[in-house]
Amino acid sequence: MVIAPRLRICAAVVASVLATGFAGAGTLSIDASAPTPAPLNAALRLGTATAPNGATLGANARYLTRNGAPWLPVMGEFHYSRTPASQWEAELRKMKAAGIDIVASYVMWNHHEEVEGKFDWSGNRDLHRFIELAGKAGLDVVVRVGPWAHAEVRFGGFPDWVVNAMPTRGNDPQYMRFVERLYGQIGQQLKGQLWKDGGHVIGIQLENEYNIDGPGKGAAHIAALKKLALKAGMDVPYYTVTGWDGTIYPTGEVTPVFGGYPDEPWGVSTKELPPKETYAFRFDTRVSGDLGAQTAAHAPGTAETDKEVTPFLGAEYGAGLPFMYRRRTVVSADDIASMLPVQLGSGVNLMGYYMFHGGRNPLSLGGTGMEESSLSGGYNDTTMISYDFQAPLGPDGQQRKVLEKLRPFHLFTRAFGSRLAPMTVRKPDVSPAKPDDLSTARFAVRSEGERGFLFVNNHVRQYDMAAQKTTQFSVKLPGQQITLPSKPVDIANGAYFIWPLNLDLDGTNLHYATAQPLTLLDQGKAGLVAVFGANAGVPVELSFDAGTRVTAAGGAQVAASAGHTLVTGVQPGAGAAVTVQRDGKRPLTIVVLTAEQSQQLSVVQLAGQQRLLLSADQAYVDGNALQLRSVGDSKFRFAIYPALVNAPKATTTGAAWNAKPAAKAAAAPSNAGAYAAVDAPTATVALRAAGNDGIFQAFEATLPAHEIKATVTQTRNAQEAAPVVIGGSAKAAIQPAPENFKAAGAWQINVPREQLKGLDDALLQIDFVGDIGRLYAGTRMLDDWYYSGYQWQFGLRQQAALLDQPLTVSVLPLRADAPIYLPKEARPDFGGAKQMATVRSVTVIPVYQLRINP
Repeated sequence: MVIAPRLRICAAVVASVLATGFAGAGTLSIDASAPTPAPLNAALRLGTATAPNGATLGANARYLTRNGAPWLPVMGEFHYSRTPASQWEAELRKMKAAGIDIVASYVMWNHHEEVEGKFDWSGNRDLHRFIELAGKAGLDVVVRVGPWAHAEVRFGGFPDWVVNAMPTRGNDPQYMRFVERLYGQIGQQLKGQLWKDGGHVIGIQLENEYNIDGPGKGAAHIAALKKLALKAGMDVPYYTVTGWDGTIYPTGEVTPVFGGYPDEPWGVSTKELPPKETYAFRFDTRVSGDLGAQTAAHAPGTAETDKEVTPFLGAEYGAGLPFMYRRRTVVSADDIASMLPVQLGSGVNLMGYYMFHGGRNPLSLGGTGMEESSLSGGYNDTTMISYDFQAPLGPDGQQRKVLEKLRPFHLFTRAFGSRLAPMTVRKPDVSPAKPDDLSTARFAVRSEGERGFLFVNNHVRQYDMAAQKTTQFSVKLPGQQITLPSKPVDIANGAYFIWPLNLDLDGTNLHYATAQPLTLLDQGKAGLVAVFGANAGVPVELSFDAGTRVTAAGGAQVAASAGHTLVTGVQPGAGAAVTVQRDGKRPLTIVVLTAEQSQQLSVVQLAGQQRLLLSADQAYVDGNALQLRSVGDSKFRFAIYPALVNAPKATTTGAAWNAKPAAKAAAAPSNAGAYAAVDAPTATVALRAAGNDGIFQAFEATLPAHEIKATVTQTRNAQEAAPVVIGGSAKAAIQPAPENFKAAGAWQINVPREQLKGLDDALLQIDFVGDIGRLYAGTRMLDDWYYSGYQWQFGLRQQAALLDQPLTVSVLPLRADAPIYLPKEARPDFGGAKQMATVRSVTVIPVYQLRINP
């Protein structure tokens, strides 16, 4: 990923004052009247781009194509070797349900060839099976083959024996012989699974964060890697490289991909950072600031000079952030989701996340860590095992709030991406000059001809944006001027959204809407349902062409206004807000969900057709069944449209918490997870019809509730922790040396596993205050955590056999004088004490799962 940076030194302190109060915005204008030029043919040498069934992939200088049509997919990173293989299928299906189209994954060399010549592609390292399961879940795959990955792993993924014996990241003959052998192994894993074979591998990323130049390096090295990849059989449509921090590559051979993060956990500051440019629309560059390459660039990279001939693609927009020892940044769901309108409004035509699914590092064959650390010369100190990343899907598959905030945008790109992709970016008449301008409105338009989308962001992490009072937008298109809304509105601090301009809804023109398009449900002759989401605090208006015959529900008013048919007073909800009568055409229904309902909406293929699903529970489809997963609540509720013809049946799917895999568990490396509980039972439960939620058919079910008791006993008092050392290549706080953990306090945790029978999982939640927490079974470390105020959870299902003996959590004291960054909300009150190490509580949260067979 991007998190292993060079040292950044601020030359000045940001002078701007936090925006409070409001800005009198008035009319915010943008000129989108210039003709949209036809996209240039990208000078990209793609691999074989036609599948056996005739399906094609392609690219021009503006966007990707699928079967000749514009294509704007969403890509999410998920590391197979950091997740138990037994979980892959369900987790990939969860990603698909969350709106992901492509799964990306690093191949970490040292996870596969820790000992020279002894490759391991089994168990949690079985790349071939991971790709098969991704295809089964309906996902395409981009394989990031390195050989240098970074990924916060030891030596960036290089095995120790490579680092010790030869120069790397250049065309050194010895190094390239080993790279060729690695690529040959990867090629065998991908055999039969490439796009040209009818498989799902559509892309290969070469190297990572590469801005090194010189003899045998730079463009020559990337070109040499591509030749080796082709020699190994990795013939795919797309070849990419990361495009930030002055990357260097051979033009035409690869396509740059970009990213941006809401903070810099790789930084050395112990304070809040100035506003990040990730929240500001980009009109002249694709690089969102310093993304933390480990090497320094000395000139603008190839990606900057190639921006007119390559599409704007993303790979590493942070769906969360990792915790570094010296900087433990916690991000909110809005910190992440507000980047979406900014990136899409800046022209991004592949929305790629790092990470979308968290994981845990395997330990080495010798039982030591394989994480990036200053002890092994790394720039950052990361946790030995945990790679949680605050990701939308946690290491144990738990759905975080950020996923709910992202999913409406994923629905939008899937339904409207083919329309958005050809559109060009239009800059406002007035826009912020710098990221620390917190008063000027942040917005952009992407348009083509008379149609377009308006993108607005009024959220900046850790800073208050000025509320844009009494605001209207004025967009000049080639043949008309659109002013919206009809009356000025206030855009609050923290608001962000996308509004349509002249949106074609099956032949009916929606002039504009002050609600975000979410999805379209095409029911054939039964009609089209267009679903929108309301924005909190902004009244919903729907403006149609004059003469459109509209029937509005719920007390909304329909009137002629400025040559259009205007619907005002729309009350968001699950009912039909508007129906449009169209002579000789199928019906058109518009539903405007509340902001909360928008976050609960999924589109699923169920009982032979596509349906809308509303549920606060985690939902995904497995075969022909709907799976609902609830953390901590045995009550389920879901609503579906169109209604199911046959009454569905519900069963619970729980793990059998038996001891059969215990011997295998004891022998397996830490967190390998290949010994999941077996013989999962199913038991029919009652599914109750719960009437209708608007147009949706609602159902409820209640499973037997589990109250799980964990006993906690302190077994060792903490001792005085050694002072935090300043050092490493970052010249900042470094993680304590192993021998310093003798100062840790210890608590024994007892969870009788009989209490867990019938559950899908159980999350051990450890609320502690200290520096570093570690969870053990005996002397074997299961997980670890840097204290930050972010909740530490650990799934027990994969470790069920270990619960016959107590677990232990150790807490290294946090010193009051530790020179690290903690969010102000998490900074403990030391009350004059020199240090703190305490376990405030340990709870076990049941995870229930309900299977619906329609």
